[in-house]
Amino acid sequence: MSLAKCFALIQYPVPHHLLSRLVGKLAECRQPWLKNALIRAFIKRFKVDMREAVEPDPTAYATFNDFFTRKLKPDARPLGEGLLCPADGTLSQFGAIEADRLLQAKGHRFSMADLLGGDEEAARRYRGGSYANIYLSPRDYHRVHMPLGGSLTEMVYVPGRLFSVNAATTDHVPNLFARNERLVCHFDTEHGRMVVVLVGAMIVAAIETVWAGQITPLSGQVQRIRFDTPVRLERGEEMGRFKLGSTVVMAFAGPVGFDDTLAPKTKVTMGQSLGGFPSLALIER
Repeated sequence: MSLAKCFALIQYPVPHHLLSRLVGKLAECRQPWLKNALIRAFIKRFKVDMREAVEPDPTAYATFNDFFTRKLKPDARPLGEGLLCPADGTLSQFGAIEADRLLQAKGHRFSMADLLGGDEEAARRYRGGSYANIYLSPRDYHRVHMPLGGSLTEMVYVPGRLFSVNAATTDHVPNLFARNERLVCHFDTEHGRMVVVLVGAMIVAAIETVWAGQITPLSGQVQRIRFDTPVRLERGEEMGRFKLGSTVVMAFAGPVGFDDTLAPKTKVTMGQSLGGFPSLALIER
């Protein structure tokens, strides 16, 4: 048995939420000697480039979480053309949504309906559309931005486990993104419906959005919030952030022409162009 498979299997009995909450409390510690030691060790271990940050001094952050969700300089991530990458990370998989199925990793697919918290009606909007999964490693910039301008119409919190979402786990844990705790954000855009799913993971203490603050953890039930007055966010604008690493899954009702230079496991940065749309016409599903 490979080390990667062993790592995936030993996560099943681990108390994911308890471990994540304990790490979350540590990440909010304000004792200077402790939080500075944690930050310096993290920068050294993951080779974080602090020159990109608005505040390059590691000791200036009040907590480890403040450092982890640090803001970058305005010119650090220029916006490209067409569809934008929403975060720094690895483009793990992307392509067409085939019969309601998205590719997680070789040999593993998951359903759109399961990803959206069992919402079959919403899943039907994306049949024939496209998707992309972006994995954020610990060293990456952890704010998530809008791939397109859009109006938020509904937010759905879906409870679940908190498996790691690194390559070893995605290769060996079926339906991973549809198992983990996640926040589903539905948008209307000029290219049709778009959904951006912020997937929680091991030791991710919380997910925050710019419109509602901290979202997770909530309860053990699916919670839906409709916005009678949609929240408008522009292309490239921040929409949320992870407190420690995770994955973004985004899907579109229409087909996306992904850039020919992209391939699974490609490193990407927030604001990078991922491709474009064949038509500007609004696609109703």
